[in-house]
Amino acid sequence: MEGIKKVRELGLNAMELEFVRSINISENKAPEVKKVSKEYGVLLTCHGQYYINLNSKDEAKVQASVERILKAAKIAYLSGAWSLTFHAAYYMNDEPQVVYERIKNHLKHIVKELEDQGIEIWIRPETTGKPTQFGTLQELIKLSQEVEYVLPTIDFAHLHAREGGGYNSYEEFVDVLAKLEEGLGRLVLNNMHIHVSGIEYGPKGETRHVNLKESDFNYKDLLKALRDFKVKGVIICESPNLEEDAMLLKHTYLRLRSTKRR
Repeated sequence: MEGIKKVRELGLNAMELEFVRSINISENKAPEVKKVSKEYGVLLTCHGQYYINLNSKDEAKVQASVERILKAAKIAYLSGAWSLTFHAAYYMNDEPQVVYERIKNHLKHIVKELEDQGIEIWIRPETTGKPTQFGTLQELIKLSQEVEYVLPTIDFAHLHAREGGGYNSYEEFVDVLAKLEEGLGRLVLNNMHIHVSGIEYGPKGETRHVNLKESDFNYKDLLKALRDFKVKGVIICESPNLEEDAMLLKHTYLRLRSTKRR
């Protein structure tokens, strides 16, 4: 809860609950988190655990992954979070279409379980930074078309790294947003869950997150594209100096909004 207060002190208005190692909020504590976030006007999202692979060869690991998503969604919802993101799976040398069908079926089950429990939260598989990982833009748009309560989290740094330096110009960012709108309508652009950071990458995609000014990631053109498409929602910064880069993104965006659009 101190994190929420700190976010507001910085002049920011969104924060991501980090469940990446473990779910660090108890069911009893969650309503207090929700109360504080409302009191301070901080919108919450949540990042589920890294230990998720809905395409594991080990069925026990698949079931554990499903349970992790369900538990994270429940605690996030009770904490007042609006959106849960996670890395869904690895291809494990399977054909992408086979993996897609497996992920789709698991997500349908997850959404049904949450619906039965009265838990209302967006389920957001994330665009991923390595070709070995499930999570291309096209895969996530299709999933969102076919599974209710699913929308993508667009990690623009991951798109950039996965394509070996692509997705890094105004025109390419516009193309991403246009594909989202074409596939999912204005709904997705009005409810965006976005991740941004600096990133290093190699032949196998993402290697590590770095600070924006230490990276070749073209965040200014991304912000211009978001402005021009009138995108709404949340941008979560994942740089190592996340507070500094979050402020950089916010102030750059505000300056861009005050200038003439291209």
